[in-house]
Amino acid sequence: MVFSEYTALSCDNVTSSTKDPFRWYTSSSSVGRTLEEFKTSVNIAAHKKVTFELTYEELMKRTHGKYELQIHARPMQPVKDFKLLYLISCQVDVYIHEKAGISFVDVKGGLSTKALANAITKTKADEQVWVHFYPTVDQQKVCDSCGEHGLNGDLIVVYDVSRDSGLGEIKTSDGYFIHHFAPASLPRISKNVVFVIDRSGSMQGTKMEQTRRALIHILNDLAEEDFFGLITFDDQIFHWKKELVQATSGNLQKAKTFAETIEARGATDINTAVLKGAEMLNAHPREDSASILILLTDGDPTSGETNIESIQSNVRRAIAGKFPLYCLGFGFDVNFNFLEKMSLQNNGVGRRIYEDSDADLQLTGFYEEVATPLLTDVTMIYLGGTNLTQTNFSQYYNGSEIVVAGQITDNNIETFIPQVVAVSRNGKMTFSKTKTSTVTPTGTVSEGLLQRVWAYLTVKQFLEKALLLSGAEKEKVKKEALELSLKYSFVTPHTSMVVTKPQGENTDVLHKPKEGERSSQDQQYHIGHGQTMKIPTRSELKNFSLTEPRFMIIIIIFNPIGGYPSHPGLHGFRGPPDYDLSYDDDLTMDLIPLRATFAPVSHRFVLKTENQSPSLCFDIHGEVLLKLLHDPSKELYVNGELDSVKNGGFKKIVIHVQTDLLVKVDTNEVTVHEGQAAARTVGEDPVTVGSLTVINRGNEIDIAVGDVRIVILVHGNYNKFLWPVLRQRPSADSTEGILALKPAVYQEVQQVPGTKLRINDQEIHVTSSSAVDYSTSSSAQIHCWLISADFVLQRPVNDFVVAKL
Repeated sequence: MVFSEYTALSCDNVTSSTKDPFRWYTSSSSVGRTLEEFKTSVNIAAHKKVTFELTYEELMKRTHGKYELQIHARPMQPVKDFKLLYLISCQVDVYIHEKAGISFVDVKGGLSTKALANAITKTKADEQVWVHFYPTVDQQKVCDSCGEHGLNGDLIVVYDVSRDSGLGEIKTSDGYFIHHFAPASLPRISKNVVFVIDRSGSMQGTKMEQTRRALIHILNDLAEEDFFGLITFDDQIFHWKKELVQATSGNLQKAKTFAETIEARGATDINTAVLKGAEMLNAHPREDSASILILLTDGDPTSGETNIESIQSNVRRAIAGKFPLYCLGFGFDVNFNFLEKMSLQNNGVGRRIYEDSDADLQLTGFYEEVATPLLTDVTMIYLGGTNLTQTNFSQYYNGSEIVVAGQITDNNIETFIPQVVAVSRNGKMTFSKTKTSTVTPTGTVSEGLLQRVWAYLTVKQFLEKALLLSGAEKEKVKKEALELSLKYSFVTPHTSMVVTKPQGENTDVLHKPKEGERSSQDQQYHIGHGQTMKIPTRSELKNFSLTEPRFMIIIIIFNPIGGYPSHPGLHGFRGPPDYDLSYDDDLTMDLIPLRATFAPVSHRFVLKTENQSPSLCFDIHGEVLLKLLHDPSKELYVNGELDSVKNGGFKKIVIHVQTDLLVKVDTNEVTVHEGQAAARTVGEDPVTVGSLTVINRGNEIDIAVGDVRIVILVHGNYNKFLWPVLRQRPSADSTEGILALKPAVYQEVQQVPGTKLRINDQEIHVTSSSAVDYSTSSSAQIHCWLISADFVLQRPVNDFVVAKL
């Protein structure tokens, strides 16, 4: 499967039935598991209609023996001040064309249940499949994930192509090729697998329960010819057995009994734990087997060796390229960049496990991807090929797929000879016979398709390589990725899109945040030196490519009813501009931007000093979710959502105590949630649950958890916002977060008074500025030294950004 281009759920004719104009909102969130959400708002005049059309392009990935196209259909979301009354029509059309032939196709998801199942039609030929989804108004309200406001769920189209045990399928076009390698009917290779499980205090409760459940399920799936080991760790290392043991029924039963007894406690010594896992695998080599090391952790290293670079170096030396390391980061408090880099250094991948009710299914789902190795030491060879993407792979697993793209030298297909050499259970194998097909532009395949696939894979691998490098080498690879991204119009963490309006109009700048951010603007990238991109017309859009290496990127197009040739507006993931829609007598519309660019939403924090004046201050940009305080010893998490109003503080703060106790604070009320019990609103009387006490004094919410005391001040009259103050610090040294910052100590550098400060033996340029001190009810204006947030925090601001409250 190559790039697939979709016009997603087409929900036409959104109608205003009020006398006055109203605003249509699409929802806004952040990077999710399988999508990236965004938001935009459009003013719609009374009794008028507008069509919303969503177009994007995606490279399908084969896992568990199938491709999945997941269509998120949530067109009828209610908004704060208005509910849409009805939806005239919604439809989804999916067309799949595979030269290799289609072995099966199925439609799943919440939108395929109950009455909505009758809205799906499916037609299959050897090489083609059509899936149509045309729900009536009544059907849109009856499914597992629907309600009175209509569709609110996913439609998942699942399929796979016909496969043989040969070299696979190679497509060629215009001097480029793409090779899909996924041989079938190969015998499985027995494996040696070691699971390294974090049991530190932060894993307490639901995380630990889900990990135990997933581990027991995984143990059930081990074949008797496999060998395995279990290591649990906190600040100490515990081996279930000192050596790998065979997966006999007796050993598996004992291992499952052990898994049921794993309890969370202590700190986190990742370095020693991973080294012990590597040591077990190195001590138990077996011919014709595949070794795998899997680490699951939810936190940063806090015990033993805590320097991230040292840990990565130690692990790389211990593994020495002999087997892959897969790092699973549980939740959003984990330093995922550290885990991802360590995985890539050792031929593995990093995977985030989302804290949710299905976390155990995510864990077992990942394991199933690597549970059945079929080949090791896979080398892809292309005589007559050049500018190849990755060609060496440590292992190939059942249900997956290896994809390689490149250029054909001099576009001479006669001298282009592909070959794959690998080691199977039966020894060394060579794959050389294949089906080669030429891709030509048609109504369903755009010109330059394979060239874009090659560029996409190349950029993706450049970005992964950049994670492993430093200094000049890193900058060189980033530059190559940037140049290729600009050439092919890809949105990456290092590029954004500048859309040029017709002369006399303004320009919108789109920015793509990193994972875990909502609209953080501390890193702003622009396309080159004044480079711009022409806005495609509707007819040109079919061949328009907007792709990002990690998630699907989408284009939202606002087009009028009646076909008026206005330019579509392209929106990214930073609070987009407002639009007015003006109408003429024929109901045609123009999009008129009210502001040309996005002004950063800035929030200024004050860091008090130890008997020094002035204080330090730093800015955090964007409507982001921040980690305010995390005390693992008390299982205490405090997260806050910054307001969209400049210098407006927080609009919501959530406090987690252990696994089933929650305090939610916004500008209107304070509620305490205990397990499944109904929420209690905190009024004049204090609420006490265990070690938690909450007192609501109106403009001051006092929250105590053991010896920790946090006061949340409510500022403002009309536009209220919250500001948290840590009145009593936790005693634990492992506490982190914005509120955990200790008072600063600095010295002014006398050679250049007022421009440099020395902090922690480092010198940094500062700016004389001012800030409002919201930590007091008076909100006094103070003088401060403005300093970069990354320097104050001693790590990137992104490390303090969480995905959800």
